[in-house]
Amino acid sequence: MIHRCPSCKAKNRVPEARLGATARCAKCKGPLVPLDAPIAVGSAADFDALLKDSPLPVLVDFWAVWCGPCRAVAPELERLARERAGEVVVAKLDTDALPQVAGRYGIRGIPTMILFGGGTERARVSGAMPADEIAHRLGL
Repeated sequence: MIHRCPSCKAKNRVPEARLGATARCAKCKGPLVPLDAPIAVGSAADFDALLKDSPLPVLVDFWAVWCGPCRAVAPELERLARERAGEVVVAKLDTDALPQVAGRYGIRGIPTMILFGGGTERARVSGAMPADEIAHRLGL
């Protein structure tokens, strides 16, 4: 997984298995984890590796650029990522870019947020709502 350093914006490769550990930027030596912002899923392989190897629960937001409610819930997911840094990884998956992954999980409406633990689905919620409600409904 490629993650931009929050300090210097350099791109760094962070193995999914290290998301619960400490990692530092190769350029500025600033901390890269815990992730305090949603990460974009770039491919089906990246998605599968994230679910398989992450030591933390993964909250995936299935969304699309054209979706108004998806844009409305985006700041709430950013807040949730900040507040739960080190406890959960928040990821965003564009359903238009990766329809095969969305189809695999039967995504019929967006935004849909699924909490995965140990690679399996634990909870699911659909629709735009505040971060506290998302956390409550998903059992975070």
